[in-house]
Amino acid sequence: QMQLVESGGGLVQPGGSLKISCVASGRTFSTYRMAWFRRAPGKERDLVSYINRDSGAIWYTDSVKGRFKISRDDRRNTVYLQMNSLKPEDTAVYYCNTYPPVENFWAQGTQVTVSS
Repeated sequence: QMQLVESGGGLVQPGGSLKISCVASGRTFSTYRMAWFRRAPGKERDLVSYINRDSGAIWYTDSVKGRFKISRDDRRNTVYLQMNSLKPEDTAVYYCNTYPPVENFWAQGTQVTVSS
């Protein structure tokens, strides 16, 4: 069982950057494939990126390729998402979870708003 806490969201202008974090409780973080999801207003929650154990294979959805970078620090039980060249369509609540996601692990998320 893990508890996840996302942070680092905020308001940023188009073209700007933001780095969000997700800290996990528990001792099993390093055994999980971790992922970032997002839910834009009026839409379903979608997978943005995931990173395998030991920072192995990484996957990005097409709309963020070349702009976002996922990373993890297993010593700190933390997964990050560096977001560059942000666009208004990146506005969403961002969540972390395992991949595939575990229903009980969903947390509050962190709001990212891209607007001038």
